[in-house]
Amino acid sequence: MAKLFAPHTALPFPKGEEQPHPDKTPTSGEQLAGNSFRTGSEEKKALERMEEDLYTTVRHASEVHRQVRRWAQSWIEPGIKLLDMCEKIEAKNRELVQESGLAAGIGFPTGCSVNHVAAHYTPNCGDDTVLNYGDVMSIDFGTQINGRIIDCAWTLCFDDQFQPLLDAAREATNTGIKACGIDVPLNEVGELIQETMESYEVTIDGTTYPVKPCRNLTGHSIGPYQIHAGKSVPIVKGGETTRMEEGEIYAVETFGSTGRGHVVEDMECSHYMKVFTAPHVPLRMPSAKKLLHHVNKTFGTLAFCRRWLERDDGGSFAVNGKGARQEKYLGALKNLCDVGIIQPYPPLVDKPGSYVAQYEHTLILRPTCKEVLSRGDDY
Repeated sequence: MAKLFAPHTALPFPKGEEQPHPDKTPTSGEQLAGNSFRTGSEEKKALERMEEDLYTTVRHASEVHRQVRRWAQSWIEPGIKLLDMCEKIEAKNRELVQESGLAAGIGFPTGCSVNHVAAHYTPNCGDDTVLNYGDVMSIDFGTQINGRIIDCAWTLCFDDQFQPLLDAAREATNTGIKACGIDVPLNEVGELIQETMESYEVTIDGTTYPVKPCRNLTGHSIGPYQIHAGKSVPIVKGGETTRMEEGEIYAVETFGSTGRGHVVEDMECSHYMKVFTAPHVPLRMPSAKKLLHHVNKTFGTLAFCRRWLERDDGGSFAVNGKGARQEKYLGALKNLCDVGIIQPYPPLVDKPGSYVAQYEHTLILRPTCKEVLSRGDDY
């Protein structure tokens, strides 16, 4: 069992952006009290005082995320090797969060999805891909303390002709955040996101494209050590009618595309994660047993990537020290995937030649209001 990380409670980590929960207008047969009473409710304020430790933890992780990305934004430029960029971001993330294994560290591998790639791409060792002036790149990384994950992403470009695409994704995400709240049906959030996204168009090299939401990508609820906790936040109309509930944490993310607006799995896989509800499966391969033991103690149910397995510390110096590099592990990793213990997450891509932009924030539905934990001066 990992030792719990003690936040610096003497330091008041800044709150995120506070927004009121939207009131719901009851339709026929609905009996909703509305949310306007929550702001001044003494009962709800008392409930929040009982959760101060949780709020301190997620605000701490959020402040680390803000500082890491602000620092990264100061030096990312065309010509940088994506492998080097990701490793620098992760090193700073580990440093500022004071990495201590499962108690505090990186929430998931740094995604750096370029152009038609929408999500789940990080370079494997030996990948020499370089960022170019004409690229559109989304950077998606996470910070976790005591398993509380802050999931936050932004997109950058150097050629101003792409800016309307970035604006579409950013404003669609902000629309989704504004629509979220206690008792709000998830499908209503998706409909509003789609409306905002599709109000934009972008002209690239003289051709004008409508901006389309990637309809088979969604945001998601987040649980302790569980990046996808069961509920999905759609970015198009339709989807589940399940309502958001008090106390839940969500990653609201949108993907705007100049392509089909539909992604498929492609390219070499780099992201993996132990299935949160993985069954006990007898393993015959000694190498698979060894790798699973390493994953359990180093990552638990947090996502990891092949690069981390190939580090000298096997993904965490605090847990393993030196000499924990995993050798000739691909067969064992495939076996763990085949038996359903580990889930691979290959890159998700739209059609070649298209461009995808992503923005994402993590918010918590506090009893009195919603708090956009990862909000910063940048976005």
